[in-house]
Amino acid sequence: MTTVSGVSSAQSAASTRWIQLVLGLVAMMSISSPQYGWTFFTKSLQDSLGVQLSTLQVTFTILIVLQTFLSPLQGFLIDKFGARFLIATGCLLSGLGWITAGYATSIVGLYFTYGLFCGIGTGIVYVGVVGLMVRWFPDRRGFATGVVAAGYGFGALLTNNAVYNMIAASGYQHTLIVFGIILGIVGAAAALALRLPTTDDALPPPPTLASGAGKEPAEMLRSPVFWLMFVMMTMMSTGGLMIISQFSAFSRDFGVASVTVFGMAALPLAANIDRITNGLTRPFFGWVSDRIGRENTMAIAFLLEAASVTLMVLFRDNALVFVLLSGVVFFGWGEIFSLFPSTLTDTFGAKHATTNYGLLYIAQGIGSVLGGPLAAVLREQTGSWLPVFAIIIAMDTLTGILALIALKPMRRAYMGR
Repeated sequence: MTTVSGVSSAQSAASTRWIQLVLGLVAMMSISSPQYGWTFFTKSLQDSLGVQLSTLQVTFTILIVLQTFLSPLQGFLIDKFGARFLIATGCLLSGLGWITAGYATSIVGLYFTYGLFCGIGTGIVYVGVVGLMVRWFPDRRGFATGVVAAGYGFGALLTNNAVYNMIAASGYQHTLIVFGIILGIVGAAAALALRLPTTDDALPPPPTLASGAGKEPAEMLRSPVFWLMFVMMTMMSTGGLMIISQFSAFSRDFGVASVTVFGMAALPLAANIDRITNGLTRPFFGWVSDRIGRENTMAIAFLLEAASVTLMVLFRDNALVFVLLSGVVFFGWGEIFSLFPSTLTDTFGAKHATTNYGLLYIAQGIGSVLGGPLAAVLREQTGSWLPVFAIIIAMDTLTGILALIALKPMRRAYMGR
């Protein structure tokens, strides 16, 4: 009888955690568009508000900075008070950001709507959902974080065409309001069913190379391993966020944005392909890292990113090749959101996983500053995107090398102690 009861309990826990994974995926998909749909609004917003691209891109930077720099506080609140209410609130705030941005008549108004509300809202949801999944899946952290991060990576795929077409037909203001309402409600509904695992949930143990201890944030911050991961994530975030936020701008400068490819304009086609590859890479490389090791996977993915960016720039005049290579670029970048949180939790334990990842996630905010307005300023000063891309290629290459020659031995030594 005890055996039957034990089997039943294990089956129930397995079912529960997969349901939680699906709910987390839906919540993440609902907050994807503020970041990944931003590029569709830049031209309309520039024309309407009469500002330079570098000034407009401060909105995107505010979003990412608030999303990331507040994440340690948000993670602490989720660890302390639970996930359901806070993540639902984050989804509603993200939707509210789009709704209120539809009524903004100045660049400052855009900063305090799209930037402020979307930044706070998406940050709560992102760090909260990732923090939940590393707890629910101690045995498959790379895969589980990859799945929910994929929701953030390709959630906008479901709305890209509709957003692009509605902007053309009804204007960007109407588009922001309509989709803000829809996405906010959908995300909040999924979040209200999320919860933290309890001792009654019979979960599998973590792998032998993962830490069983739960390091306090203060102790983690004293470790050189954490700061190496922080620098590596900053460099990778910079390149990816530059391409996301400036994609419309540099594709127009390269003369390929409006070229027809497979019966569709290159810009929205590339955006759709990029959302797919940016989503697929997260569970794929997370799954790979569960099997061959985090650092080995990082080296493969980051060097792939460097190579694909190089080729995309070399073939920038060919619309078809440009579109296809942009998909490879995102396949080599998006996995940072499964590899870094799983590596961090393996190293410092799950007890304070949400708060600890919130501290590492600040690297994404720094990357948004470097890849957003500062990259736009460099483009305006030099008259070319090539210096920007050269810096990105160098950082991607360096990060891939550091994963093998620095992070791997340092993390092994730390965990051995």
